[in-house]
Amino acid sequence: MNFAAQFIYANYAGDGSPSRVGFNDSENDPFWQSEEQRLGPTKQGCSTSSKSTCNKDAPICNGVAGWRPTLIHPERLKDFGIEEECLNGEVKTFETKVVGAPEIQLMDPPKTNKKRGSERKAVPPPKPEYLRFEDISAAAFKIQSVMQKTPCTYSRLSKQYGMEIFLKKEHLHYTGSVKERGVLYLLSSLNQEQQKKGVIVAKDCSFSMAVAHHAVELRIPVFVIMPASCAQPHLRIYRDYGAMVISYGSTARDSLNHARHLAKENGYLCLEEDDSAVYVAGLGTVGMEIYEQVPKLDAVIVPTGGQCSLLVSTAAAIKHLNSRITVIVSVSSLSIFHSLGTHTFQLAKKFVDKVITVREEDSLVAMLRFQEFERSTVDTEGAMGLAAILAGQLPELKGKRVAVVVSSANMELDLIRQCVDRALVLDDRVSKFTVQLGDFPGDMAKLLDMLAREDIKLLNICHRRHSDRGDLFKAQVECVVETRDKTQSTQIRRILSERYPTLHWLDR
Repeated sequence: MNFAAQFIYANYAGDGSPSRVGFNDSENDPFWQSEEQRLGPTKQGCSTSSKSTCNKDAPICNGVAGWRPTLIHPERLKDFGIEEECLNGEVKTFETKVVGAPEIQLMDPPKTNKKRGSERKAVPPPKPEYLRFEDISAAAFKIQSVMQKTPCTYSRLSKQYGMEIFLKKEHLHYTGSVKERGVLYLLSSLNQEQQKKGVIVAKDCSFSMAVAHHAVELRIPVFVIMPASCAQPHLRIYRDYGAMVISYGSTARDSLNHARHLAKENGYLCLEEDDSAVYVAGLGTVGMEIYEQVPKLDAVIVPTGGQCSLLVSTAAAIKHLNSRITVIVSVSSLSIFHSLGTHTFQLAKKFVDKVITVREEDSLVAMLRFQEFERSTVDTEGAMGLAAILAGQLPELKGKRVAVVVSSANMELDLIRQCVDRALVLDDRVSKFTVQLGDFPGDMAKLLDMLAREDIKLLNICHRRHSDRGDLFKAQVECVVETRDKTQSTQIRRILSERYPTLHWLDR
C-alpha cells in the first residue's frame, strides 16, 4: 500500500561543512561509507538550490532546526523505501512514497511451514524459574555510570497518617518513568551487531519513550512507528529525543504489525514491554537503592498497572537483602493483573506478602496530596502506592518505616487538570448547592456576604427565575464553592442549612 510521509533533513554542522552521525565509521564497511567515498567525488550540477552546497554525508534530522539530529545514516532510510535526494545545509521537506507489499498482507497471520520429520523443531529456551539477585546486582553495576540514583525522601504526610513514609521518586527520571532502568539495561545488553542495526517500537507509552531516549544516548538507531491518530505532542517528544518517527496506519494494531514487518525484513529488533529476564533485572535495581537509602525498613509498597515486572524485580531484591521486610503491592481496581505474564505471576506469588486493591477515587486524591504536600505532579499509576495508605487499608503499618515507590509521571496537561478538579470534589473541597431566594434586591447580596465572612471561595454562580406561577417572587440560585479542607466544608454546610431551609447539596 502506498502512503506519503514527510521527512525533514537538516545539516547541523556549525561551520557549514559536512558532518556525519553514525555508529560505525569503519571505512572498510561499504554500508557505512558515503556515496562519495564509494563512487568518488560528486559531480557538479546538483539538483538543489544554488544557494547552498550539496553535502551528501550531512547528518539527518526528522525535525526542525534546533532539535537533536537522529542517528540514522541516509543509507538506512532505504530500508523504508525512501528515495533520497541530494541534501544540503538548509532544512528541506520531501514528499516520499513507500512502495511495499499490500497492507492486507501485513495483517495476515504468519504462515507456518510444515517441516519434515527428519528436521529438528526449534524450541525456545525456557525462562528461569526464579529471578536471581546476581542478575539484579549485575544490572545495577552496568547502569550506575549512566543512570543517577533517584531520591528516597521523608514525606510531609508521615505525621498525618501515623507512619514514617519515604517516597522513592522514580518519576524524576528523564522520561518520567521507572521503566528507564529496565530499558537501559536491555539496550546495553544487546550485541554490537544488533546495536548497529537498530531497534523499533510501535506503542505510545512510557516504555517506548525510554527506548527512544536511551537508544539515542547509546548511539543505537531507533525507529518509532505510530498511527495517524497519535497525539502530535507525543510525536514531538519522540522527535526531540532523536528518534525517527513514522506515521503508519489508523490504529495501534496497524502500526505494530508494520513495525514487526520492518523488523523482520531489515533486521531491526522490535521491542515490546514484556517480562524478559534482562528487562526485569534492570527494574530490580529500585529495590537495591531503597534498601541502601532507608535503614531499618519495615515495608515497601510497589504500585503496578498492567505489567508486574517492577513488582517482581523490586520484591526479589528486597527479600534477598532482608526477608523480614514486608512487600505490599498496590493495584488498581480497573486493571487487576489483566496483562500479567505467566512468568511474573509465578514470581509474584513467592515474594509478595499482601495485595491491596485501590479505587480510582483514592488514586485521584493521592495525586492531589502529591501536588499539595510534595510539590510534584504524578499520574494515577505513580500515586497508587500512596493511595493504599490514604484509603486506610494498611492499619498494620502504623508507627512503621514504609517506602513507597512513585513509579511514573506521564500524563497530558489537560488530563491532569481534569484529575485535579475531580479530586477536589472527591476530597469534599469543592461542593455544589442550590437554594431558593426571594427575587428582591439584597437577597443575593446576603448570601454572598455570608460566604465571604466564612472565607469560602465562590467558583461559579447561576441565578434563574422559576416558571411556576406559584413562585413568581422566588429565584433559584446554584453555587459552586471551594473550601480549605473537610472541616471548613462541614462548617459551611451547617451554617447555610440553618439559614436557608430550602438548601439542597448536590451529590458528587
